[in-house]
Amino acid sequence: MPAESVDVVVIGMGPGGEDLATRVARAGLNVVGVEGRLVGGECPYYACVPTKIMVRSAGLLAEARRVDGMAGTAAVTADWGPVARRIREEATDDWDDTVAVERFEKAGGTFVRGWGKITGPGEVTVTTEHGDRVFQAGRGIVLNPGTAPAVPPLDGLAGTPYWTNRDAVTVTEAPESLIVLGGGPVGVEFAQIFARFGARVSVVGRLLPRDEPEAGELLAKVFEREGIDVRSGVRGSAVRHDGREFTLELDNGESLRAERLLVATGRRTDLAALGIGAVGLDEGAKSIPVDNRMRAADRVWVIGDIAGEGAFTHVSMYQARIAAQDILGDGTEVAQYRAVPRVTFTDPEVGAVGMTEAQARDAGLRIRTGCTEVPASTRGWIHKAGNDGFIKLVEDADRGVLVGATSAGPQGGEVLSALAVAVHAEVPTATLRQMILAYPTFHRAIESALDALASS
Repeated sequence: MPAESVDVVVIGMGPGGEDLATRVARAGLNVVGVEGRLVGGECPYYACVPTKIMVRSAGLLAEARRVDGMAGTAAVTADWGPVARRIREEATDDWDDTVAVERFEKAGGTFVRGWGKITGPGEVTVTTEHGDRVFQAGRGIVLNPGTAPAVPPLDGLAGTPYWTNRDAVTVTEAPESLIVLGGGPVGVEFAQIFARFGARVSVVGRLLPRDEPEAGELLAKVFEREGIDVRSGVRGSAVRHDGREFTLELDNGESLRAERLLVATGRRTDLAALGIGAVGLDEGAKSIPVDNRMRAADRVWVIGDIAGEGAFTHVSMYQARIAAQDILGDGTEVAQYRAVPRVTFTDPEVGAVGMTEAQARDAGLRIRTGCTEVPASTRGWIHKAGNDGFIKLVEDADRGVLVGATSAGPQGGEVLSALAVAVHAEVPTATLRQMILAYPTFHRAIESALDALASS
């Protein structure tokens, strides 16, 4: 079939892909955006936005339950109905991306619903429900396919009605009981959400394994207080479902039973399905190496999860800006990742930026660390109920700058912003100690962490 000539083809219209495609379309290029699922990707439909609506609702319940002993008494009755309605009606348009598609087309882009694959240099074949379409991209191809939930090959799991994050977001009522397989950000957020809505919850796996160990320990303490059963030293070995409930066999011989099973064990992508071998890239790799302008091969740019610098919306959007500038030939910005921030929206929030202590040591840095507890700060003491948290700083002692930090506590993700600026701009810790920090705020605890750093 004859190829249609265009300037740019974007395979995958997640947050970064949509942003990049819109930028270059508005600049006057002929751009085709290809997406087989929903324009906007995982974030607005199954991840960032709907889950934070859930977090907000669960947090309101927790705050109401903290009234006793602080401001009187309160009786709380949880109701999942308003949460489900808000997600369906306000956040996702009932998982309909019509508005997003129209927004892109109004910017001058052409949208094709289907699955794109590189079939030659500058060539993309899109499989649609009406047959294949072939595009020849004169300026180049952008890959932003995102990822899908990774499901482990547990004996008996296949064929059961287990949940991934996509299923958990769409529920119309909270489960009576839930097993969460995986202690990463997705798993712990859902665990706390449903527990606060009355579910009996168990989490299998180490909590926040990629963060500082203090973060996982803090969350485990809070979860125990909230009645969440944490099994951090074991793994699932087999699954059974009898039509009514799940049984998860653990590798220590014990078993857990619950109405629902949420599998939150990471993300995956199929690079081979993208046809990257046609441009000399490794289809068996876990991610695609790129340079600091997001170039992976001649006239091929890669952004988002598969670029290997963090599966975060904000990273994908950052990379989209850089790649779009490069495609348009007017960019001077290059990608830097020393200060990538991330936040797990549990209560307490766990925000982190840059390296952990272990990562800094593995990188061969001579480091110093400083840590302070949020309850020991004036604002933490005032806050009282729900004031769990800490601030930890990791300094490159030879250069006298922060290379990493963790802010866990009430508004931990917001407090992180000051630390992210310090890591990104490589502000000397001596300069940070000279700052005036507002009193009494949560972020003022940074001063105590700096004091601890100086004495370490």
